[in-house]
Amino acid sequence: MSPSPDKSTFGYTVADITRLFRRVFDRRSAHLGLTRAQWRALSRIERAEGLSQKQLAEDLDLEPIAIGRVVDRLEIAGFIERRADPDDRRCWCLYLAPKSAEVMAGMKRISSVLREDVLEGIDADDLATTLRVLAKVKDTLNELDKEGRPMAARKQAKA
Repeated sequence: MSPSPDKSTFGYTVADITRLFRRVFDRRSAHLGLTRAQWRALSRIERAEGLSQKQLAEDLDLEPIAIGRVVDRLEIAGFIERRADPDDRRCWCLYLAPKSAEVMAGMKRISSVLREDVLEGIDADDLATTLRVLAKVKDTLNELDKEGRPMAARKQAKA
């Protein structure tokens, strides 16, 4: 029987992997001329075109003022379009502009090659197990995050 793993390193390991992955991606994508916040915003908008600026800020865990600057720069560069929300004229919905296609294709190529480089030599079964465990951890963290809501919201969610 193998010894129990040291659970105390789990969070540090995940954080280190994330930091290193971003650092390598940043270096490989520097020629695209985007900041990390900008490429993360473009990637998120691509996955959910029409989302609000507020939702983008929440999804990227950025303050509204910070995401406002990112969105302003992406719009000025011609990568995104802001369109009025038909249900709330005070809100803007975000869409990729045609000019973003080339930079998005470049980001996808870089991501694909980086994933291949990172996962090279990892057995398919090991990868499947890792992804299954990480999905469980993510689900658990999402549930724990919901616990931060006020008591009334938790009770309504259970009803």
